[in-house]
Order: sequence, then C-alpha cells, then structure tokens
Amino acid sequence: MTGAQWRKSTKSGNNGGSCVEVADNLPGVVLVRDTKDREGGTLHVAPSSWQSFVNLAKQIGPVG
Repeated sequence: MTGAQWRKSTKSGNNGGSCVEVADNLPGVVLVRDTKDREGGTLHVAPSSWQSFVNLAKQIGPVG
C-alpha cells in the first residue's frame, strides 16, 4: 500500500532467517509481510487485532 513504512522486529537477526515486516503507520490497518518474499502477499489486520496478537506474543515469549 502506498505510504506504508515497513520495519522488522528488533528481535530479528541479520542472517535472512524467518522474519516478518510490519507497517503500522497507516490509519485503520496494520500490514504484515514475509521479509524473504516481499512480493508474495500482505496480510491486512485491524489495529486492535494486531495489538492483541502482540500482547499475547509477549506473554508467551520465544518459541523454539
């Protein structure tokens, strides 16, 4: 989407591993895409749903 400012998690390494990018600067939507396949598709998520996901991920912690 035009104007999306993409960022990677600060927890992501620089080795090209399994990373996602998020753009949360657009009104009413959060965009999520695969860093390795930026043209492969983009998830569109409501900001409240994204915040719920982030909160849950923080509670659960790292997987693997």
